[in-house]
Amino acid sequence: MLIIKRKEVLTVADTIAAISTAPGEGGIGIVRVSGPQSEAVMRRLMSVCPEEIEPRHAYFGRVVRDSSDPDAEVIDEAVFIYMQAPASYTGEDMLEIQGHGSNVSLKAVLSAVLSSGVENIRMAEPGEFTKLAFLNGKMDLSQAEAVIDIIKAKTDLSLGIAEGQRAGRLGDTIRDIRATLLDVLAEMAVDIDYPDEDYGDDPEMYRNIINDLRWVLSDIEDLLDTAPIGRIARDGVRAVIVGKPNAGKSSLMNAILGEGRVIVTDVPGTTRDTVEESASLSGVPIVLIDTAGLRESDDKVEKIGIERTERAIAGADMLILVLDGSRDLDEEDENVLKFIENMSTDHMLVVINKEDLGKSVTEEAVRAKLPGARIISTSLIGKGAVEAASKISEEIGEMFDLGNINVHESNIITNERHVHLLRKAAADIDEAISMLQNGEPVEVAELSAHYAYESLGMIIGEEAGEEILDTVFSKFCLGK
Repeated sequence: MLIIKRKEVLTVADTIAAISTAPGEGGIGIVRVSGPQSEAVMRRLMSVCPEEIEPRHAYFGRVVRDSSDPDAEVIDEAVFIYMQAPASYTGEDMLEIQGHGSNVSLKAVLSAVLSSGVENIRMAEPGEFTKLAFLNGKMDLSQAEAVIDIIKAKTDLSLGIAEGQRAGRLGDTIRDIRATLLDVLAEMAVDIDYPDEDYGDDPEMYRNIINDLRWVLSDIEDLLDTAPIGRIARDGVRAVIVGKPNAGKSSLMNAILGEGRVIVTDVPGTTRDTVEESASLSGVPIVLIDTAGLRESDDKVEKIGIERTERAIAGADMLILVLDGSRDLDEEDENVLKFIENMSTDHMLVVINKEDLGKSVTEEAVRAKLPGARIISTSLIGKGAVEAASKISEEIGEMFDLGNINVHESNIITNERHVHLLRKAAADIDEAISMLQNGEPVEVAELSAHYAYESLGMIIGEEAGEEILDTVFSKFCLGK
């Protein structure tokens, strides 16, 4: 595997350009340029360019295709900011042209940049600006990945975690763990090089190395312990809403979303398919999945919807059971309860709906059937819908302990690639410990420990193969 080392400034002479702002109308739009010809592009496109360009200074001017042509057509008015290497996002010379935010004007400016006549200029590939920043030592790979998470953040929680990672918190922790592990590898190397001087064949003589490896393993496991919360913070709590037809499932979803997303009628079985929507409840990301009512049905379409409900439940983080509290539990309710009776109630919330019409179903009766489940009684109309959404937000926050996350101090693992590499590193360290405890040759255990060292390095990109980099940066949008 080809290994690409960081902090080696690229020698490729290409200058790249792309629109950096999201498509659509806006007050300001940015065309970004990076590479050795950035200054030349500014001189070519700015109608009246100063003889000496001061880096990081904002210059206002007209954008034209050729500043040497006094009759050149004006494309836009913009602010030009030139940044000199290495004091830029990519570590190269850079130029930002900040003009009006219409798609037409931005495309015209980009076209002028690409046809400016400077050497080796081309359109940037997705994520190429951040890839340059990584390769030029401006950030590690975990920080680069955090840039994507910041762009895609849907809540304050996910944004705070991503910002901490972008600032280098995770990278610093990984480097500390690797430094400790490197010291252990050095100890093991001494025994390999001088087998008769220190340790002999007694496994007990390896206790210092074993203890150090256990510390490393503990640090890795501490990071892995945050992964479940990290996934929820990044992707949201997958909450499946179940119940018999016309119990109020769609009303509950609309109450949480604050809009009439799902059709609500008095006709049972209105929802015949799963409906998925994302929301934020007091900063907690949640993916709501409204489902077809669970009941026996001869309707082919409804049966397909019920099958999809069953699949949604299997992949859920939590279950929200909606009961019609104005009526006694009937056969359809019992069928739903039977379907979920073997599921854990740790992540189950029961909403007893329609309390304004009477209270035939009590919390005590539900608790007897589903011990451990959280229960709220409400009426999902008017003010009751707003209060229900607030209660549900509180219950979910407590259920997943999201309120105790300090995004300014905690290392929360949100990236599946990081989880995979941490698990691999933990398994290799555990294997090395077992080998030493069983008296196997230290050079065999050292190999496993070295694999762990490499896996940790891949998280921050210290040992990143070309395939890994391609995978990471392909997830970026153009211009970032």
